[in-house]
Amino acid sequence: MKKLKILFQNNREWVKSRLEKDKHYFQKMADAQDPLYLWIGCSDSRVPANEIVGLEPGELFVHRNVANLFPHTDFNCLSVLEYAVDLLKIQHVIVCGHYGCGGVKASMEEHQLGLVDNWLRNIRDVHARFKDELEKITNQKERYNRLVELNVMQQVLNVCHTTIAQSAWARGQPLAVHGWVYDLATGSLKDLDCCISSIDQVETIYRIRSPL
Repeated sequence: MKKLKILFQNNREWVKSRLEKDKHYFQKMADAQDPLYLWIGCSDSRVPANEIVGLEPGELFVHRNVANLFPHTDFNCLSVLEYAVDLLKIQHVIVCGHYGCGGVKASMEEHQLGLVDNWLRNIRDVHARFKDELEKITNQKERYNRLVELNVMQQVLNVCHTTIAQSAWARGQPLAVHGWVYDLATGSLKDLDCCISSIDQVETIYRIRSPL
């Protein structure tokens, strides 16, 4: 337990630095949050969402899990999206993967890890879907990076296939879903140019008739 004292010391110093800049900082933070963005990212400790995009606490609503997945059956993901879209009225959903993702790498290998294998099955499905494209990439690192990108693009689609996103579009609420990748080696973000902002960009088979 003694080792955790440094974290409390860090907290005190952080509080002090914030109050020196704005004595009402925490009072304003306690009143409400009003983010424009929902970040769906990886749990990897090297990918701190707010810091990467230079936003303060309260400006970015965050959901993180192993390999930044958005399975259509995961009620945690769905609940976060519903709260963000319906209550916080966020305007942008950012699905952000990262090169060097351990989850994506594990999904490419033939070994048993345990419970997480069931979660990574979602990435294996992406791998199977794009098998021909991936096998044409002879460099292993480049193939690995490409699967990171393909996984992000699939999760963007998964978000757009939900009743939550489609209901927002049906009622005219501004909502754009973006796919990005973070490069651990450079600290830079890459836009995968797969932004979806209307039901017209969703394949017909995935469109759900809204009661609105």
